[in-house]
Amino acid sequence: MMSSGIREFIRYLAQHKMVDAIVTTCGGIEEDFMKCFHPHYLGEFSLDGANLRKIGINRIGNLLVPNNHYVEFEEFLMPILDQMLVEQRTAGKIWTPSAIIDRLGKEIDNEESVYYWCHKNQIPVFCPGITDGSLGDMMYIHSFKQQDWEKDSLIVDVVRDVRKLNTMAVWAPHSGMLILGGGIIKHHICNANLMRNGADFSVYINTANEYDGSDAGASPDEAVSWGKIKMTAKPVKVFSDATIAFPILVGQTFAKNFEPKE
Repeated sequence: MMSSGIREFIRYLAQHKMVDAIVTTCGGIEEDFMKCFHPHYLGEFSLDGANLRKIGINRIGNLLVPNNHYVEFEEFLMPILDQMLVEQRTAGKIWTPSAIIDRLGKEIDNEESVYYWCHKNQIPVFCPGITDGSLGDMMYIHSFKQQDWEKDSLIVDVVRDVRKLNTMAVWAPHSGMLILGGGIIKHHICNANLMRNGADFSVYINTANEYDGSDAGASPDEAVSWGKIKMTAKPVKVFSDATIAFPILVGQTFAKNFEPKE
């Protein structure tokens, strides 16, 4: 979602404190920061992968990202990982995915970034697949800088985050889910709401159908059977490309009813 052109809409929600939490993939973290340095470029779905590989360009659907953009991300990230490890060693700091994302949002100091605003407004961002992307690659490379990496490398505690997210859901007076796509983020959000016997409000936006067996394809009614959406709720699934539907939804709801918060 950060790559595909709706980053600015997600940033708008974070900037104006319109969400209580965000759950994202690893790509949804790193590509926000990478776009602070350079834009992605528009290409074609049909571009030849081997030719792109030869000239150092990576394709995300019909978007193009040169290798040097990842190099700059590494130059930004590595000193932060160094400092995080120092804090772990000297102060016993326990890092979670949400704490790492918050730290990166602080360090980027760029108002274009979604996570800059999440840090500023104290909106927790959860990433159950924190190593499943370039950020994980950089953590892998960083581990080789330690002489005894099995005893002295960065430790990331995912259990603290699942406790934090689930507890937010349990104690919320009302819970609403707005889910773009599917997979690990959809399941993570829905599962948190299982802990409170279901979300009160739910909107899915994706193009998947139930017959393909994917998590995105699972209907809201399936979530009701698990207790992830309340039996009394009126959930909605929008069968649409999220890059089309989500900006319209934000414009006609969040933005239309916007009132600044102190």
